[in-house]
This record gives sequence, structure tokens and C-alpha cells, in this order.
Amino acid sequence: MKIKEALLHPEEVFLTPKEVLDHPEFTKEQKIEILRSWAYEVNESTVAEEEGMICEDDNEPVHLDEIHAAIHELIGTSDVEHIVPTKQGGI
Repeated sequence: MKIKEALLHPEEVFLTPKEVLDHPEFTKEQKIEILRSWAYEVNESTVAEEEGMICEDDNEPVHLDEIHAAIHELIGTSDVEHIVPTKQGGI
């Protein structure tokens, strides 16, 4: 699996944030980057849905809490509060 694909479309590569954590080929830093990219995508989709720009798809959505928990597992408690400070996900 290539890091570029995972960074650009993590929701197409992984079913859950735990799969990112368990992936043996990526470094800790790459996993954090993938999870942050995923969080950004979830935030963007949420904002677009709230503004009536897109409709939800049939897939079970991954919630930000799951992504934040995975990031928390990688970086520890002290940094989790600063993961997504804005509605648009300024990560």
C-alpha cells in the first residue's frame, strides 16, 4: 500500500481508524498524518452536509471521535485537545 493513496483517500483505503493503527508498513508519523487527513475529510463532509451541499452515502460513517481516539493512542493525552480546533478541522 502506498502512503500517497492512504493520505489522499484514507476512507477508501481503511474501514476504521484502528486499521491505520495496526498497519505494519507505516511509521507512527505517517499514521498520524493519515488520521489527520481522515479527520479533515470527515470535517469537510460534515460541513458540506450541514450546508445542504451533499447527501450522506450508504456507508457507515467514521466519526471524528474514533479518529481522535486513534490519534490519541499514537501521540498521547497532552496533544489531543489541539487536534481539531475549528469546525473546518484546522489540523
